[in-house]
Amino acid sequence: MDQRAEIRDFLASRRARITPQQAGLPVYGSNRRVPGLRREEVAMLAGVSGDYYVRLERGNLAGVSEGVLESLANALQLDEAERIHLHDLARAAQRRTPRPRRRASTPTVPASIQTILDAMTGAPAVVRNDRLDILGANVLGRALYAPLYADPTGPANHARFAFPDPRARDFWVDWEGAADDTVGILRAEAGRDPYDTALTSLVGELSTRSEEFRTRWAAHDVHLHRGGAKKIQHPVVGRLDLMYDVLPVAQAPGLTLLVYTAEAGTSTADALQLLASWAATRELEVAEQTPPGSGPRGTSA
Repeated sequence: MDQRAEIRDFLASRRARITPQQAGLPVYGSNRRVPGLRREEVAMLAGVSGDYYVRLERGNLAGVSEGVLESLANALQLDEAERIHLHDLARAAQRRTPRPRRRASTPTVPASIQTILDAMTGAPAVVRNDRLDILGANVLGRALYAPLYADPTGPANHARFAFPDPRARDFWVDWEGAADDTVGILRAEAGRDPYDTALTSLVGELSTRSEEFRTRWAAHDVHLHRGGAKKIQHPVVGRLDLMYDVLPVAQAPGLTLLVYTAEAGTSTADALQLLASWAATRELEVAEQTPPGSGPRGTSA
């Protein structure tokens, strides 16, 4: 990923979406050639010179102070996720010599975390990394995301399922929202670590295979994943209206625990019990067909 181009396109896209009226600026006449703010208008709002802002938008954030970044974030009316992304881009730019691209590693779920997962029998739970690979799960978690495990090319991955796989549009009740969130999470991770070769490879693969992904990636929108509601049309038990919480795994930076729950007495709670029964039977069938020691615990289909 071209770091200067990432900065340029992010700032330009945020500038283009704000009208002078939204920024509280007077408008004289209607002959404006840009859809949003001009560079000099952003510079004025941020309290920097026009030439300095042009330098920033050309991708040169090296040496920019925290104060200038915050002024710029205010001028561009960035939300929390976008502010964090801007600071991540600046930190990456301030490395005088780009570090070598990291070789793709094979992260593992700590044994203690897998033990916790296995002890959670009433709620689906999974552990994923920032590239949205599912690296560990309990029985209900594997059952909940059974369609994702059908991909034989590698770990179950939310992004690889959401875009090239046609089943995703039936699985996610709000596929558009799920797709936006998926790309926003990956875009935020690219700002944090532009040297992750596995992430670069995933983005390249999805850009080649999906126009929907390419369009969203080009928008430079970012997203924070902290919990909320998830609506799924499961192929076995039907509609699930779930709540979920996102918990960082402190002993394994970059890994996140997601736990899904349903309100007691609802049809979704009943469906989860049915899913648990189906999952137990399915796990037993898989165990009978799988030779001992043939795969990492928590990642089998």
